[in-house]
Amino acid sequence: MHVALVGLSGSGKSTVGPLLAAMLGLRFVDTDREVERVAGMPIHRIFETRGEPGFRALEADQVRRALDAPPSVISLGGGAVLNPENRRLVWERALVIWLHADPGVLAQRLRENPTGEPRPLLDAPDPAGRLAELLAARQPLYAAAHLRSDASTRGPHEIAAALLDAIGTFPATQG
Repeated sequence: MHVALVGLSGSGKSTVGPLLAAMLGLRFVDTDREVERVAGMPIHRIFETRGEPGFRALEADQVRRALDAPPSVISLGGGAVLNPENRRLVWERALVIWLHADPGVLAQRLRENPTGEPRPLLDAPDPAGRLAELLAARQPLYAAAHLRSDASTRGPHEIAAALLDAIGTFPATQG
């Protein structure tokens, strides 16, 4: 069974995911990185050249590809849950975990991002306010996750270890 990490930008999906994958002995797939690889350009350039619909189409293809591959830990882009087909497939084929964090914490993390990678949906005068808006719109979708982990105050290793424990006690993963 796959493990899929969902949540807003900055919640730690791309940092916690590889740690959790190593603990579980699975490969790690970051759908945003796969979109960039296939498109041959970073996400902000995809948004500039193809718009959000073009990006979302590439994203949906990479979500399907990840789920069609052997079991892995998959980091989904923050907006991947907006696509009903993505949601259906992910919830059918994966244990879905929502990494939740306060928008103010996320904004601070994104400001401190060492890559300096532009985040197209966060290009706003008030990134924390924009993250709060995104959370309000997406929260009902994220809340359908099988498990939820507070990623506001704990470090990546602590989150991954807690998730490993939670996954081990989750009924669908036993057997």
